[in-house]
This record gives sequence, C-alpha cells and structure tokens, in this order.
Amino acid sequence: MNGCAPGAGDRGAVCVREARALPAAPAPLDAVGQLRAAVDALGAGAPPAAPSGIIRIEVPIRQRVDAVEWLHAQTALPRCFFSARAPLPDTPALAGGNGNGALSGRWKEPVSVAGVGSAVFFRGTEPFSLADWRAIKRFLSKDCPLIRAYGAIRFDATSDVSVEWEDYGSFYFIVPQVEFNELEESSVLATTIAWDDSLSWTWHNAVDDLQSLLQKISPCSVEVNTSSLHTTIMSLNHVPTKASWDLAVTKALQMIKEKERELVKVVLARCSRYITDTCIDPVELLACLKVEGQNAYQFCIQPSDAPAFVGNSPEQLFHRKYLNISSEALAGTRARGKTRADDFQIGQDLLLSGKEDIEFTIVRDSIKKKLEMICDEVVVHPSKALRKLPRVQHLSAQLAARIRNEDDEFEILNTLHPSPAVCGLPTEEARHFIRDYEIFDRGMYAGPIGWFGGAESEFAVGIRSALLGKGHSTLVYAGAGIVEGTNPSFEWDELDLKASQFAKLLRYQEQHICYQEAENMGTVI
Repeated sequence: MNGCAPGAGDRGAVCVREARALPAAPAPLDAVGQLRAAVDALGAGAPPAAPSGIIRIEVPIRQRVDAVEWLHAQTALPRCFFSARAPLPDTPALAGGNGNGALSGRWKEPVSVAGVGSAVFFRGTEPFSLADWRAIKRFLSKDCPLIRAYGAIRFDATSDVSVEWEDYGSFYFIVPQVEFNELEESSVLATTIAWDDSLSWTWHNAVDDLQSLLQKISPCSVEVNTSSLHTTIMSLNHVPTKASWDLAVTKALQMIKEKERELVKVVLARCSRYITDTCIDPVELLACLKVEGQNAYQFCIQPSDAPAFVGNSPEQLFHRKYLNISSEALAGTRARGKTRADDFQIGQDLLLSGKEDIEFTIVRDSIKKKLEMICDEVVVHPSKALRKLPRVQHLSAQLAARIRNEDDEFEILNTLHPSPAVCGLPTEEARHFIRDYEIFDRGMYAGPIGWFGGAESEFAVGIRSALLGKGHSTLVYAGAGIVEGTNPSFEWDELDLKASQFAKLLRYQEQHICYQEAENMGTVI
C-alpha cells in the first residue's frame, strides 16, 4: 500500500492508531510464535469497523539481541536499519526543558531498529512535499511512538534519476511489517498491520500479507563477521577522474572569486565504482561499519528488487522530540594521528586553519540562520570544537532550538536540507553548479535519511555511504567542500580519506587494482 496516493495527505489521521503489548518472551523464537498466533487470531476474528488504521503488536524479549544479526537472518524485502547515535556530551540544553515533560520517558528508546516488509510504504517521483509529509503523519501518533516510517529523500529531486536509483523515487519510506528493536538491556519483536479502504488496501489484504511474511521470519540470529567482507577489489573507476575533478574545482574557485557572483562555497562529490570478486551482502557491510560507528548513524534502506543504500554518517540533520529541535554543523576534515601527540597536533592544525574555518563558519551560521526563521529560540554551544571519529576528525558545533508547533517539522526538514555541508552557499547557486559539473546522480547520497514518528523524528545526512547492487558492483560516494583557498589535490585526498572505511573493508590493495580512466560510468549495478 502506497500511503502517498494523490490526495492522501488531505484525508486526516487514519481511524485507528494503537499499540498492543503481549507478555514478555524469554527468546526471539518464543516471540515469533506469539506474534504468529496473535495475527492468526486477528484474521479469524471480525474485521474492525473502521475503514482505516494501523496497529502495532509487540513482544518484549528478556535478552538483548543484536539487531544487525537478526536482520542478517532474514530474507524478505524491503528492509531497513537505523542505529541511533549516542548523545554528544556538548549538546546544548534549552531553558524550557524538553518541550512536553508530561509525555517524556514513556517508552524505551531503541539502540538500533531493523525491519522487513512494509505495512505501508511512501514513495513518490515528485519532490517531497507538505502533502507527502502529511500522508506519512496520518499513520503516526504520539500515543504509539514506536510506529515509525524509516527512509530517505533524494539530495536533489529535480535532477535526472539514473537507473540504479529508480526504485527509490524522489523519496522512499516504510513502516516495517516486522521490526526488531534492540534496547540497552533487552529487545522487542513487533509487527505492524495497516489498512486503508480508500487506498484499496483492506483489513483482509493486510492480514493475509502479514501472515505470509511472518511464516518467512527466521526466529534465529546469524552472527556476522565484522572484521572484513572476504572480498577483493578487481577494478576501481572514479567519476569524475582526477583530471576532471581538478577542472571542476578550478572552475568553482573562479566563480567564487568573481565579485559579480554570489557563490561562496560548493560541495563537489565523487562516485567510485568498485568491482569485487564476490557479491557483497549489504547487512555484512552494515555490521562492519557499525564496528567503526562511534558517534555516527548506521543505516540501510533497500526497496524490493533494488540496490541497498548503506552508510555510516557522522552528521545529524535534525532531531525533533516534541517541540525541541537539535541540529549540528560539521565541516573541515583531517585524518586521525598515529600517536596521541600526532593526533593532537593534527587537531590543532584543523582548529587553526583559515581555509577550514571559512568552510565551517559558512555551515554553522547558515544552519543557525535557517533555524531562526522557524524557531523561537536558538542556542549554539560549543561554537567550534573537534569531533573525533575513528578515521577522521571534523570541526563541529551543536545547535538547539524550539519550534512553535510540531507541524513545523516539515519546514525544519525542508529548510535545513540541503545544508552548506553537502551543497554549498547560497543553496540555489551551489545546486546549479552541482547540476552543471557533476556527471553522476547522487541519488539519496547527501540527502536526509532517518525516520518520522508521532512524538519524535530524527534524520542524519546520508554521507559516508554506498549503493550495493545485486552483482559485484558497489558505488561509494564522498564529497568535499570548495571555498576560497581550496587546493584541488588536497580535496581529492580528502575524498580518499572519507571513502577509506569502505576501501579497507573491501580489502583495498592498490597494486592489484585496475584503474579505468573514464569520464562517466554505466549506471546499471
């Protein structure tokens, strides 16, 4: 059922929105049995009188099970995964508290969520709109905070779509039919059933489809090797090539220096096609990225019969809990040092770099200005600090704000994306430059990826990511900010640094790689 059918956003909330909890189970095997029995009972009983609704049935499990290992055992598509990032120590607090204190703390926040199947999906080919947002929100409720729609939005929905991204549309979200929540000390297995007669998806359709999927659900978890993917790179093809990259960066710098031009910064990206000797399992790649995922979001989105979009993003676009909004600025990149003293010196060089400060200040001030357009209160703290990740370190700033109404969430999303960290400034000038000079489709790379909920929503920026096809081909994406003072070769090295977590996992060995100097690549993967 596509919840974004024409006019769906104007129909108001579905008639039934509820969550039901079954008795706790000692292990996933028992939980699967309970869910199958509960859904069979629904199918055997009288259908609800309501013409539309969504019901979540969940079974607490008295042990913590890894959500990635649960997902690795499943074969059904579509599938999704989203791992929450641990709160940063420097996150600023607003004076007014959480914005809805009476409702806070009513549910345990998942550490990671894995899901298969779609109780309802949301996909469109036009840019994500207020009507699309409303179509999603009509299935969500504060009273059922763990009914969530997980997915992603294209970086630029007005650009041409290449073959490998066609199944995603301009946006793609799912409320999973079967979902596994990994908590701090326990787990939850849940199933969600949704129906809407006006969308030609009846209660009986939904029950039959869910019963069929539950028979395919494995109650077991499958351990994943998180050290390597047991594959070797056979060839590597960059788009653009180094020569074309230098030309594009030089052109950007010329436009930035021209006084009659408004362009201050533009972010250019690279798409690298790795051909490997074996097919890569997206969930195995996800598990490997999770090991390196300190202070980062791990994600995986895969529609049916489509490539999987997998990533390990350090950058939050925004998080909303009731009326409270948090966001961040992230820009400037250096490698981590081999020793503590070396790492400290590299970090100080980053903090004191004039070029990096220009790039970072553009991002931070732009995000602050955008939040001030929508929110009553905006706090920035710290104004500039180091964010250290396993392979790289960045300049960062944390921002907190409060929206006037929860319906302003769409404006927050629409205003913050794309940020200068992945597009440039001014936004439209940078976007036009990207369209003119990038010769591949970014797809969901650098777009918002995350989830909408009734009481809470969270989105990361889809960077440090890759698209995995069914064959032996993997597309790895990386970008770099171009401002006055940029050196094209240094930025090319930065692209390598940002893509290094994928190259390492693919058993990158430069002497064995066959490089292909091509201006463009085939799009089928």
